[in-house]
Amino acid sequence: MNCRIIILLAGLCSSSPALGQSSDARQPEQTIRAAVLRVDTPDLPPISRLDTPPLDLGFAGARLAIEDNDTTGQFMGQDFEALEVTATPETAAAALEKLLAEDVGFIVTLADEEQTLKLSDQAGDKALLLNARARGDNLRGADCRFNIIHTAPSHAMLADGIAQFLMWKKWTRWFLISGSHAEDTALADAYRRAATKFGAKIVEERIYEDTGGGRRTDSGHVQVQQQMPVFTQRAKEHDVVLAADEAGIFAPWLPYQTWDPRPVAGSAGLVPRSWHPALEAWGATQFQNRFEKLSMRRMWDEDYQTWLALRMIGEAATRTQSIDAATLKEFMLSDRFEVAGFKGQKLTIRDWDHQLRQPILLTTGDVTASVSPQDQYLHQSSALDTLGIDRPETQCKF
Repeated sequence: MNCRIIILLAGLCSSSPALGQSSDARQPEQTIRAAVLRVDTPDLPPISRLDTPPLDLGFAGARLAIEDNDTTGQFMGQDFEALEVTATPETAAAALEKLLAEDVGFIVTLADEEQTLKLSDQAGDKALLLNARARGDNLRGADCRFNIIHTAPSHAMLADGIAQFLMWKKWTRWFLISGSHAEDTALADAYRRAATKFGAKIVEERIYEDTGGGRRTDSGHVQVQQQMPVFTQRAKEHDVVLAADEAGIFAPWLPYQTWDPRPVAGSAGLVPRSWHPALEAWGATQFQNRFEKLSMRRMWDEDYQTWLALRMIGEAATRTQSIDAATLKEFMLSDRFEVAGFKGQKLTIRDWDHQLRQPILLTTGDVTASVSPQDQYLHQSSALDTLGIDRPETQCKF
């Protein structure tokens, strides 16, 4: 069946019918409706123009997921639909309310931690949210919500993925540099926890204060680039520089600019990700080609995480042979659910915090250098649970 992608701009959307539909057309009896709600926050441009987000960030992944879902669904009389909604923090609540009024039972969110929590509380039991962007550990811990599934990896998962690799390399002495923003502090906390968990030693910590001069301007480049050698001077003896720069202020200027010749990892250098456009193993080449043919660009993490969220809905519909939202939610949160994600093993959901288990890719600009969990790290139930917050550690209480 034809997949229907309807693009809505929150606050500017109209009630016009989708292309090819008459104004009085009804939804097909077997249609499963979802939405992707992206909350864009005005921000300065990234340090590198190569990191400028595409206009269809996340939505391109949704379009591929709908094609994939419909490929299977057409044999079972199921049709899939994904509404695409953009909003600002000021219009997000109204955009969500409109989706809830239309009985959209599954909403993929691309928003920061604060906005994700607000949307979750607003949705209540009316919809299941699938978080495809926010990485804060608090969303899987003290601030967890039962109506959220997380396809975006957490800070703890990303930090543990890097930590396992560094310990395998026997780079046990870390020089941790974090930014001054709250999200930088949260990521630095995850690296401190990872050091304790895997036996590394943080020999020194420094905070890079954001003075507003590090973005994409000539003065900003000169300022930050020239600061780095002096800023990293006289650090205690270390094996690797670990950057916690979630805000994207300074980390790209660390490689080749540190006072001591040391590798850089974390927010620059060797970077932990959920996806990388150079991944070729486990059938990923074919997957990459299909995405690039559809969108005419490479896949970003948010595209993959959105694709994965919608594929989970499609997988649940196929396995249950149902379009009932409650039935699909129940199955997705059961121990019977699994989904393929082109990462070499089945992906499942942790019942204690609704985080999707998944390998973490350790990437440079051009290649996937390694994949965590590393082979030497074992677990009594799943090696993937060596990444992130395990059941005995969780602070989540649904």
